[in-house]
Amino acid sequence: MRGIRKKDTWSWGRGGKGAILLVNCDRDLSQNSLPDNEDAGLPNASDIKDMSPMILTAEGPDEIFDDYKVILKISSSDANRLQVYQKRRYQYANVLGKSKLSYVVNRDNLDEIPFYVEGLEFPDKDFSGLVYIDLVFQKNSDGSKIFSEKVVFRVAPWIMTPNTQKPLEVFVCNVQTNTEFLKQLSDFVEKARCPLKMVTYSENQGDRWIQDEMEFGYTEAPHKRFPVVLDSPRNRGLKDFPISEVLGPDFGYVTREPDDIATVTTLDSFGNLEVSPPVVVQGKNYPLGRILIGDGLSRNNFRMNKVLRDFLHAQQVQAPVYLYSTWLFVAHIDEFMSFVPALNKKGFRLLLASPQACLELFKQKQREGHGKAVMFEGLKTKKYTIDEILSDKDLKQSSESCQENIDLNRKIMKKELGLSEEDIIDIPTLYTADSNQESAESFFPNMVNMLVLGKHLGIPKPFGPIISGTCCLEEKVRSLLEPLGLRCTFIDDFATYHQHLGEVHCGTNVIRKPFSYNWWESTI
Repeated sequence: MRGIRKKDTWSWGRGGKGAILLVNCDRDLSQNSLPDNEDAGLPNASDIKDMSPMILTAEGPDEIFDDYKVILKISSSDANRLQVYQKRRYQYANVLGKSKLSYVVNRDNLDEIPFYVEGLEFPDKDFSGLVYIDLVFQKNSDGSKIFSEKVVFRVAPWIMTPNTQKPLEVFVCNVQTNTEFLKQLSDFVEKARCPLKMVTYSENQGDRWIQDEMEFGYTEAPHKRFPVVLDSPRNRGLKDFPISEVLGPDFGYVTREPDDIATVTTLDSFGNLEVSPPVVVQGKNYPLGRILIGDGLSRNNFRMNKVLRDFLHAQQVQAPVYLYSTWLFVAHIDEFMSFVPALNKKGFRLLLASPQACLELFKQKQREGHGKAVMFEGLKTKKYTIDEILSDKDLKQSSESCQENIDLNRKIMKKELGLSEEDIIDIPTLYTADSNQESAESFFPNMVNMLVLGKHLGIPKPFGPIISGTCCLEEKVRSLLEPLGLRCTFIDDFATYHQHLGEVHCGTNVIRKPFSYNWWESTI
């Protein structure tokens, strides 16, 4: 509870007031398969710690309660959004919520009567996040009201963490064909001193795209916080993993699925869902960053599913921004952007894929006499020289078209995230596209699609032209990022991810440290 007066109002900001509820979406009873907020059973002692205490003060002579009674009430709409418990001799009894809309308080000669309140639902399209409990003091004889009071709670939102936050644990799938990739990734994660969770084949069913299946975030109240995984409706091989293996004590679970599963598309996978670091935009502060969602914008009606968009908007504290991603075959925003930490005023840099930067680099190397340098050396795939790449009219046309699409996103992010050109770094990339300049795919492993673990960057190895014993693409990226204090490790994902239309970021996922900022201090 923030503040003690006017318990029927809730206000944002550092001087705000009002009580806060956590959605009790972890699983404290090991024998259950559902989160606690969906379980019909009674809570245990661990469950109670997830709930907000509510104290009813009922001072006065005992004789008063012979003629009067105190009643707690909730509305039918709030009955599925909160539950209230009271401790009895051997267990906690459910006194409000679900089918119970009122409760006559048993005073038991106590001046202070404790209750415990749990949230059942996160804010959503038709739920602002506010729930109310009414207290009525009335006569037994005729039911006339003597006194009434109302208390309001706000259900804590689900909050995303950007990849500039400290990593706590990395996830990757063992799909039996990626042994060498797993070895390189393990070595890299060890450098970053971060635990690595290998998801077994029996758990992933051959689905390697763990970034697409789930998004790690958290929820927080003044008395407690815990991580919460948002489960995508994509429902491929990893569909059971978030609820069967991630959900547990003090680790929550939430999902949003449309009624018609046939409406789920690639835009509903979470490589298409990112969040910026904290930003200030035209004087407005976004201390928890802004959610970024890939979209068709006004060019087509291809969008992330409405149930997901509604959920993300309803959390309020990370106002979403829409980017243009449907020019890509997979249509995920992590194919053209990433954030890395930096010791500048903003604390980060935005990395954008840049075909223009790649072609300029190759032209420079050609002028220096390296036109015969070969790309994809050592791989079982077609080789290309710098001269061949620069003379390929289709590749040039695709690159120009893709650069226009990236420039549109650059413009959007500069406006919506308050960025300047100094905050952006162009990473050399090439894409191929179809005859309509759509369905673009990365020509070589896309270095923007990286795993960020603090100052350590796990970057897809591009297999660029070797000049003087060094990959010129790797050399260029090192020159851009290492002066920022970042450490680049290039990981071979060519056969195991790139040729399956994804890269290192697509094949990994990370639990990150929550923000130190309290979301309720935000100005909405």
